[in-house]
Amino acid sequence: MTDRHTLQRGELHLSVRVEGLADKPWLLALHSVATSRAMRDACRPALTRTHRVLVCDARGHGPSEALPGLYAFDDLVGDLMAVLDHSGIAHCGVLGLSMGGMTALGLALDHPERVDRLVCANARAAVPPALAAAWAVRAAALASGGMAAIAEKTLARWFSAAALAEQPGIVDVARQMILTTKPKGYRGCAAALERLDYQSQLAGIGAPVLFLAGAADVAAPPAAMAEMAAGTPLG
Repeated sequence: MTDRHTLQRGELHLSVRVEGLADKPWLLALHSVATSRAMRDACRPALTRTHRVLVCDARGHGPSEALPGLYAFDDLVGDLMAVLDHSGIAHCGVLGLSMGGMTALGLALDHPERVDRLVCANARAAVPPALAAAWAVRAAALASGGMAAIAEKTLARWFSAAALAEQPGIVDVARQMILTTKPKGYRGCAAALERLDYQSQLAGIGAPVLFLAGAADVAAPPAAMAEMAAGTPLG
């Protein structure tokens, strides 16, 4: 059972999809920057076997609209609260990758009564200066050349050289998600990522958290995620 619809939050229209049977517990699945809910398509059978899954495209991603200006994680968390309220979801599990994992941390901190448990994958709780500077470089490239100007370098960060050579179909799906991300949405979300600062607040998360790190991930390396887990009571 799948329900696709659009939610209006002020001037913003968010694309929402609900999948799975109504008798299953809720799972909110959140994607990374420059992707969309389509990144969960391959996982759909596994996730819906145990949960009723709500996936929402972040502002400026997939079919969701992009508002002008620079965003903060308060904006992204507010979008999720609007989606949960609209869907009548009192509480749920949350699964988030990269930006989605960071937004999930904000949801658990600001609205603990809504989060039963949390999987935070390949994410950070704070951004070191070098990484913040890299977002500024991408913003400059975006301003001059649009999403095409950052697509191939983004893929080179996301995939190993072997995966780029051996999995062209998967890589092309990711490429299309990048290219169809709205530049205003990418820049707005990049501003939130540049100012990410949840590290000192992790002790306030009361829900159980599973942190997942990729051994070759340079943006959210295992050591940084281990530090996040150590700072989280039930991490």
